Amino acid sequence: MRKSLLQKERAKYQPKLPKALRGAVKAQEGAATQSVGDQDAIQALFPITYGMPLVEFVPGEARQTQAMNVGVILSGGQAPGGHNVICGIFDEIKKLNPENRLFGFLMGPGGLVDHEYKELTADIIDEYRNTGGFDMIGSGRTKLENVDQFEKGIEIIRELGIKALVIIGGDDSNTNACVLAEYYAAKHYGVQVIGCPKTIDGDLKNDQIETSFGFDTATKIYSDLIGNIERDCNSARKYWHFIKLMGRSASHIALECALQAQPNICIISEEVEKKDMTLNQIVEQIATAVADRASRGMNYGVVLIPEGLIEFIPSIGRLIDELNDLLATHGSEYKDLERNAQHAYILAHLSKENAETFETLPKDVARQLSLDRDPHGNVPVSLIATEELISDMVSDKLDKWKKEGKYTGTFAAIHHFFGYEGRCAAPSNFDADYCYALGVSATQLIANGKTGYMAIVKNTTAPAEEWKAGGVPITMMMNMERRNGVMKPVIRKALVDLDGKPFKKFVEKRDTWAKETCFVYPGPIQYWGPANVSDRTTRTLALENE
Repeated sequence: MRKSLLQKERAKYQPKLPKALRGAVKAQEGAATQSVGDQDAIQALFPITYGMPLVEFVPGEARQTQAMNVGVILSGGQAPGGHNVICGIFDEIKKLNPENRLFGFLMGPGGLVDHEYKELTADIIDEYRNTGGFDMIGSGRTKLENVDQFEKGIEIIRELGIKALVIIGGDDSNTNACVLAEYYAAKHYGVQVIGCPKTIDGDLKNDQIETSFGFDTATKIYSDLIGNIERDCNSARKYWHFIKLMGRSASHIALECALQAQPNICIISEEVEKKDMTLNQIVEQIATAVADRASRGMNYGVVLIPEGLIEFIPSIGRLIDELNDLLATHGSEYKDLERNAQHAYILAHLSKENAETFETLPKDVARQLSLDRDPHGNVPVSLIATEELISDMVSDKLDKWKKEGKYTGTFAAIHHFFGYEGRCAAPSNFDADYCYALGVSATQLIANGKTGYMAIVKNTTAPAEEWKAGGVPITMMMNMERRNGVMKPVIRKALVDLDGKPFKKFVEKRDTWAKETCFVYPGPIQYWGPANVSDRTTRTLALENE
């Protein structure tokens, strides 16, 4: 692999570890746990791995450990820091016993089922320290959910002498890890399964998981790009920039970027849902701000829109819920029809209220809402050009106001979608440290005989040596939700807390940002320099831990 100068220097960076993980480690168990919802149903589905205690690692006494082989899987979309999780696993298993070996399953969970793997040796590991991307072993979205897959997996696990699997993924991937852990435990296969919390969307967090890895780096990348656009906007003073940001199920990225860059407008999906806002009300809100700035000679600005906004507009959310059930039940009949026939088929099978909503949508949006779901039953919202839809509707509203003499400005829109730009970036110092500590924690959970746990690192606004590492039973985070027309156990997603400090800080400032030009230009990620610059956490994490 050819390395840039930055990569060469970053390869020398030694991630900082919490004190408790630096030497011999002991697992200190806390109280028994229960799921966040539907306790009886979750316990019935996970009788072996339900109710296990929280674990915190504390300094212990050195002990001999038997040789063990470990498998690792990267699952789902990329997030900065994934390679450092694997490096942390590798270093820790070798520290426990130099005979230990690490195997990476290629291109996600499918590599386990299809027996595609490679041994990760020191030469390979050293090429990827502190680098972005998932290209060491690749990732994929195969869903581990049926017995045939589990049994195919155990074949290669036994062949390679693997004692434990570490699945690095988001909420759906870690739900699958929990299902796999329960199955292998019930079968007495002697294989442990450990998860690690990954997603740039920031929606895999709770009382035990302060942040998912990759969120820090990705939001800093996006905030830098937004700041650059704001500076251009403030220089040319003739465009409104509509920026769609990743975040299918929650608006954490949009909120964090707003706190960092201070755009004129940022829509928070969770607020839209709570206030039962219509698409037209969102458009009216933006158009009002545009007209107000124009009245003071400012025909420019920046608007942030989370990619999952459409699903949070209550009338469209209800439509999507019914469409999900319809496609799950009649998908085989529907998929072979011509496009116009598909549209008519949906209208014929929807309830009256949802059929009316479906007919009001632009045809492209209606079409995108009726496309095949992803393997986890989600609408492919990244394909919906929400930023263009909203800016077109704002333009129409302003044209109407101009004819009525209510608006005299000019409006020209430019559109952006920031998603892939942040997923594979070289991790920030925070993510490099956090991910490495997660990898070490995952290894210690294995060494202490745990399965069905997710590795965690807490107290992350303190210096890294003061972080607290351990594990949380995955069942503790689960509830029952409807997926593809069927109730299934899943990890509950963390949405933006409208009573939380980050959102309240945003609300405190947003009226001023809408009227004035308060842009902040965060600049690129800094890897060297004062700790308050190079090691700083996100605004969200700082506010939540004040």
